[in-house]
Amino acid sequence: MSDSEVQYASVVFKKKRSARAKEEEEVVYDDVKPSQAARETTVTKGLLSDKEAKRRCLYQKLIYCFGILCVILVMAFIGVSVYCKYVKNIFKTETGRYCFAVVSLDKRDKPELKQLKDNQTFLLDEIYNMTNLNNKLKSDFKTLAQNFTSCKKKSSQFNIQVQNLTQQQNNLTAEISQVKQNNHDLQTKMKTLREEIKTCEEQKLSQVLQIIDEYCPKKYNARRCSSCPNGWIHFQSSCYVVHNPEPSNQKTWEEAREDCRRKSSDLTIVGNEIEKKFVDGTSWKDGDGLIKGFWIGLRVEGGKWKWMDGSDLTNQAWINQQPATDGQCVTSLQNQEWTSVSCTKRNGWICEKKALSV
Repeated sequence: MSDSEVQYASVVFKKKRSARAKEEEEVVYDDVKPSQAARETTVTKGLLSDKEAKRRCLYQKLIYCFGILCVILVMAFIGVSVYCKYVKNIFKTETGRYCFAVVSLDKRDKPELKQLKDNQTFLLDEIYNMTNLNNKLKSDFKTLAQNFTSCKKKSSQFNIQVQNLTQQQNNLTAEISQVKQNNHDLQTKMKTLREEIKTCEEQKLSQVLQIIDEYCPKKYNARRCSSCPNGWIHFQSSCYVVHNPEPSNQKTWEEAREDCRRKSSDLTIVGNEIEKKFVDGTSWKDGDGLIKGFWIGLRVEGGKWKWMDGSDLTNQAWINQQPATDGQCVTSLQNQEWTSVSCTKRNGWICEKKALSV
């Protein structure tokens, strides 16, 4: 049987309303009757091949499925239409969600509807309060976060200040320790200086007493002072002492000068012809020739003849020898010219110091 030979019956949907205004639907199907041509073709059914028979069966199944699908769609559409008739008063809450108020036509549902509305109002109030509380909590949290940031910053600054104060305290402790050490050192130096001062005073006192004994020797419980110490020769305003020891006790120029310094004097310095004659006359020449000369305070410094006070030799006729290299010193001997010899030679020496006014 071909597709053109199939006849379809019409489908009619009828609506019925009950006492509760519910809609019911009935589906009436008419019998599908084959046409005359179709009945005639049944005779030739056995002549069709198996392939065409399978194809026809498949078509029939597809038609039945399509019809059932259409019925389901129509019923779904009717159900949605009925539901939408009961939906009213659509509104939007502050939370941004949509709520629906369903109004029922049944009087028995009014208390439940009122309860639902009350619950809805209560929930809306709760949502509003919770929203306000949430906003307040957000504001408080923001304030707390700012306070925490500020407190953290202040804490960091406080830690820095504590570190600085700790470092300053350590520096002050080190300075105090250094000051204490310096104080201890100063006390030690002060003690040493006091001992040195005491020793110096004792030495000066000893020297003063020695000078008194030298210049004012005590004889017969009485002191008689003179311009020069005992054993010294007084000439003009100076005192002289001549040392003419044995060869074993003779000294170099430096040793002779050191001996004079211990006597609060120095090697003699000649200032004029009169003093030169006096020095030459006191440079005694022994008969045995053990004394070859007496050291005086004249030597070569920087290629020039210089006295101990740093002055130059003004009268070059007093010594015929020209100054050579450093290390040459002058000796005086009675009835002879001054002689330049090495300062390391050993000779006698003449010391000079100022005489006291008596």
